[in-house]
Amino acid sequence: MSLTIELHITTTTHLNLNPQTAISKRSYSIQFQSKSIYHSNPLTPLVLSHRKMCALPSSSSKVSFTVKSSLIDPDGGSLVDLVVPESERAAKISEAEAMPKVKLTKIDLEWAHVISEGWASPLKGFMREDEYLQSLHFNSLRMKDGSLVNLSLPIVLSVDDEAKERIGESIDVALIAPNGDLVAILRRTEIYKHNKEERIARTWGTTAPGLPYVEEVITPAGNWLIGGDLEVLKPIKYNDGLDHYRLSPHQLRREFDRRQADAVFAFQLRNPVHNGHALLMNDTRRRLLESGYKNPILLLHPLGGFTKADDVPLDVRMEQHSKVLEDGILDPDTTIVAIFPSPMHYAGPTEVQWHAKARINAGANFYIVGRDPAGMGHPTEKRDLYDPDHGKKVLSMAPGLEKLNILPFRVAAYDTIEKKMAFFDPSRAKDFLFISGTKMRTFARNGENPPDGFMCPGGWEVLVKYYESLQAEEATEKPAVLST
Repeated sequence: MSLTIELHITTTTHLNLNPQTAISKRSYSIQFQSKSIYHSNPLTPLVLSHRKMCALPSSSSKVSFTVKSSLIDPDGGSLVDLVVPESERAAKISEAEAMPKVKLTKIDLEWAHVISEGWASPLKGFMREDEYLQSLHFNSLRMKDGSLVNLSLPIVLSVDDEAKERIGESIDVALIAPNGDLVAILRRTEIYKHNKEERIARTWGTTAPGLPYVEEVITPAGNWLIGGDLEVLKPIKYNDGLDHYRLSPHQLRREFDRRQADAVFAFQLRNPVHNGHALLMNDTRRRLLESGYKNPILLLHPLGGFTKADDVPLDVRMEQHSKVLEDGILDPDTTIVAIFPSPMHYAGPTEVQWHAKARINAGANFYIVGRDPAGMGHPTEKRDLYDPDHGKKVLSMAPGLEKLNILPFRVAAYDTIEKKMAFFDPSRAKDFLFISGTKMRTFARNGENPPDGFMCPGGWEVLVKYYESLQAEEATEKPAVLST
């Protein structure tokens, strides 16, 4: 997948862009005359509110809490929190021990983490059939008041025939981690048929063999799905040295408030950060400042769940990102680096909606989208699986994302004259070099240096050391012994 990126500019959006505009209790909007730096959703008029806002009241304090943020409401009005209070854990654990058990895979555990912290708000558990069908066919859920929230990926839990029989008539089941530890209770469960072919076709637009998430998760999954309300017995931790980066939506909102952010712009990525990415992020902040915001904060938010085998591992990416801040490529005072715990589907325009929606719940009101977001090469043909422009177009029209400002990338490439990453100038196209992610990884794997100014030296050294370690492991592996 190429790292080429482009900007779509709209000049007709009606927005309340000026954070200094007088605050009132009613919604309002003004027309911004100069060039917009974002592409907003045209389905409904977009109104940004800069007042302090509180979550809608909830009948259960165990599943929601008041959100104090000046930026954007979480979907559904209140941020879901499904972690059992410490005072109730002993009783819940005792209850769970007597229930039928369902064993989670590593990726199931990642989804339980995602749901429990409210990234999928207002979803309160693994999807029951009506939620699954809405997600699969409409990419959204309809609330009781008739409004829509975006939920483009089915978040489901599969069980096989044996587990279904073991559960029997039980209403509640206990979920256990791959290591056997009790993780959660699933209440008021519903079991329904898992039509894998339909799920794959509607999520990816193809049933071609070789889709990473399909092969890892769906193909070996059971023939049934089980949904219900989730109660996580204690916060999910991975004990990999990175848990301090895994800030929940609630923790992120508190940090935005602490820093007195009046805008948050989120950057989703699963690759190392090069200087072209940094140019785009820094330029976005500059444009927001020019638009009247006083303290826009960047949420640099790498995906931390399942990724395909040839992606750079999370620990290496996090070390590389830290070097980007250490080297001053991004400003630590205006940047928050945190891990987004979701698994990766590589489902293109369908998945990019999920990536954007989850950042709403974390408090982001601007979302940066690039070329072919969440895309990949076709698994059996030499072409992109998705149209590279469809991701940003879908985000601009997606139901339930109307309150989010979409910031399409400008084209960034390596300027061979200036010896740095710069915005592409069509008048001297021959002076620009486009370095794909594949080519970047090839440089690092072969121990070659990219052009000066492509990536900060500290960050590049992290990648080179990672690929050197891979080659060392491969060299020490003993060849298989063939018996005669």
